[in-house]
Amino acid sequence: MKSVTRTLPLIVTLLACAFLLIPIIQSILAGLTVNYFRGLSSGLTLKWIGEVWTLYSGSIFLSIRLALACLIVTLILGVPAAYALARNPGRASRILEEFISLPLAVPGLALALALLQLYGSYKGFRTSWSFILVGHVLYTMPFMVRSVLSVLAAIDLKTLEEGAASLGAGSARRFIDIVVPNALPGILAGALTVVTLSIGEFNLTWMLHTPYLKTLPVGLADSYASMRLEVASAYTLVFFVMIVPLLMAMQWASARAQRITR
Repeated sequence: MKSVTRTLPLIVTLLACAFLLIPIIQSILAGLTVNYFRGLSSGLTLKWIGEVWTLYSGSIFLSIRLALACLIVTLILGVPAAYALARNPGRASRILEEFISLPLAVPGLALALALLQLYGSYKGFRTSWSFILVGHVLYTMPFMVRSVLSVLAAIDLKTLEEGAASLGAGSARRFIDIVVPNALPGILAGALTVVTLSIGEFNLTWMLHTPYLKTLPVGLADSYASMRLEVASAYTLVFFVMIVPLLMAMQWASARAQRITR
């Protein structure tokens, strides 16, 4: 009976992994074969990856630029916001925290539609990548704020600040020397989450993009709709190469943050 209870979860886990991995492996192989319908017998090639780079390199660089810009904005706005919420606990702070998290409860298409209604008439802004950046910041800001806030809530922030103030440190000095180092695990975890979500975000970006502003996920959808299956699969491979290391780094940062805050 004990062997059954031990083996059954392992079998279920392996089946779930196979269910997820087999389509991914098949898609990757399709992007590396000369002809998908003939399979591996047609030979392996990097031709399709070269075509993806030729056709969609602009989308790749745009996604990287958007992710980095989104990270900078969320760091500048999110870390001080989390600090203010942690320093002033209470009903008002909880309301503000829920307000910041509101974009997570709103579908990306609805959020994009609201942005279009509000800023769509500003043509210079509408056709700029900064318009998509606004949507990405709204979508990812809650993850940065909550990551930093969870770390700050686990430490005795008030005592640390009082000790620094007694030594003559001003508010800016306390923030740089006390808050930021102690919140670093949360900042790192939030940063990786923001970058990963920004690169992979599709619904909101699909509504906000223009023909000249296609991000990685939008380009991926376009390649599956209009290109050969091998090109689309090679695009998927490029997407995995970019996103998987970020996901692994995010898991490492989250584990690191949990160990530090215990």
